[in-house]
Amino acid sequence: QVQVVESGGGLVQAGGSLRLTCTASGFPFDAYNMAWFRQAPGKEHEGVSLISTRGSTTSYSDSVKGRFTIFRDNAKNTLYLQMNSLKPEDTGMYYCAATRSWGLQDSLYNYWGQGTQVTVTV
Repeated sequence: QVQVVESGGGLVQAGGSLRLTCTASGFPFDAYNMAWFRQAPGKEHEGVSLISTRGSTTSYSDSVKGRFTIFRDNAKNTLYLQMNSLKPEDTGMYYCAATRSWGLQDSLYNYWGQGTQVTVTV
């Protein structure tokens, strides 16, 4: 049974940091590219960052480039998102997802978690 579980969200002031964690099971984690998406109320689903199977290649949306870092530990079947210099516009539900493809389009992803809420206050 596939399980994808995010954690680490919370309430933080602008300028602060959070680290999100995603733990996966039930599929070969090290064979999948992994990504973080987010969705704010009333806004479209947005691809935030993507990492290749071994972590050698990463991609970021322009809105988070230079502030967020994605990395993974295949030995622990775990994906991370380090978020620094947070802004109120980073507020949203953050989701972890797995794909055999490359790109930040929702339709490419096979497995999704339930999300973890990030709220950034002014």
